[in-house]
Amino acid sequence: MPEPNDRDVRPVPWRNWTGDESCRPARQASPANREALADALAEACAAGLRVRVAGAGHSFSDIALSDGLMIGLERMRRVLDVDPSTGLVRVEGGITIGELSAAIAAHGLAMENLGDVDRQSIAGAISTATHGTGARLRNISSQVAELTLMLADGSTLVCSEQTEPEVFRAARVGLGALGAIAEVTLRCVPAFTLRGVDAPAPLADVLDGFERLALGNDHFEFFVFPHADRALTRTNNRTDEPPRPRSRVSAHVNDIVLTNHVFGLVCRAGRRFPSRIPQLNRLVTTLAGSSTRLDSSFEIFASPRLVRFTEMEYALPRERTPEAVRAVMEMVPREGLAVPFPIEVRAVAADDAMLSTAAGRDSGFVAVHMYEGMEWRPYFKAVAAIMDGLGGRPHWGKRHFQTAEGLRERYPEWDAFQSVRARLDPDGVFANEWTERVLGPVRSAA
Repeated sequence: MPEPNDRDVRPVPWRNWTGDESCRPARQASPANREALADALAEACAAGLRVRVAGAGHSFSDIALSDGLMIGLERMRRVLDVDPSTGLVRVEGGITIGELSAAIAAHGLAMENLGDVDRQSIAGAISTATHGTGARLRNISSQVAELTLMLADGSTLVCSEQTEPEVFRAARVGLGALGAIAEVTLRCVPAFTLRGVDAPAPLADVLDGFERLALGNDHFEFFVFPHADRALTRTNNRTDEPPRPRSRVSAHVNDIVLTNHVFGLVCRAGRRFPSRIPQLNRLVTTLAGSSTRLDSSFEIFASPRLVRFTEMEYALPRERTPEAVRAVMEMVPREGLAVPFPIEVRAVAADDAMLSTAAGRDSGFVAVHMYEGMEWRPYFKAVAAIMDGLGGRPHWGKRHFQTAEGLRERYPEWDAFQSVRARLDPDGVFANEWTERVLGPVRSAA
């Protein structure tokens, strides 16, 4: 029998992390196990309700919104099995990356690469091709060895490279359109230490040396504020030295007070006085100093994010990344846009998931952000126009203006994904306005 509160029929409002995307689903469910998840799906299907699964709400777009049944996986967050000898770890889909990292660290394991936010659920992160940075490392979905999907009728489908390989390559970045991810088996690596170095550098030098910097470090990224001529670089490299964690006071001052509270104050000042943003951006860049950390990988990868914003990000052929950054930096002052947030630039290796943003090509990623309460559309549309001209693919969990018609030509296996979708969800149960717009309607499998 389902546990109490597995299903809640009240139309409770739901909002994403930023708070700027919301919906009022007809029903909500919070299953505690696979059986309760299967029951919720079967009931929704019988009632003619469409279904979306919401992870931790860290997507910036309307990808998770639902007017039917919204399923939350926050009660399915257990570690089910850990094998230190093989590095295989099986978890429920609702576990957050932070919880996962801490749990496997106790077994001497780690994820080989992660992004800088660890509050996402593992199911949501892989479904949207969430990534970190590392020119020789692939995104998080490429670390998946096996997936357990719950289909619209409540049945189970297990897929891997050996079992249902085509489904596996589709479901690794499934966008919530194929089924609910109940369980994930991940390939983990022995725990490792990273030496993290943050340092400012002339933007021109960073752009000219982007390929060298990306390939010459385990993990390289940089940030640059519009109107500034210096980049803030971040390099993380493996070391055999033991971790030397910061004191609690030092971590609080750097991660909370400076990175969040002070930066938030600057953003609020920019929102109130937009004409001052160029000076504020240059001030922040000037004040940024150098720092070095030595700690466990997951402690270095993730950073607290308390300042609210919305975001758009595009994946490009890696060699075109500097061109894209230069174009955005030139466009902002030309168009008179008020942008208080930095541009973030990363690199990821190619992979073979059908709808991965790095499918079939080594990629550079350019992300743009806008502070909460500020108009983001003119800036994001201008950036999107630049990225369209460079073969860009939008991050699935972030804002973009693309539709299925334009996206199809950017993914060589677009039609193969649609065939898997038609097979697994022929009635379009796992659909919403976002999937209709971005993926198009489910095609007949005939």
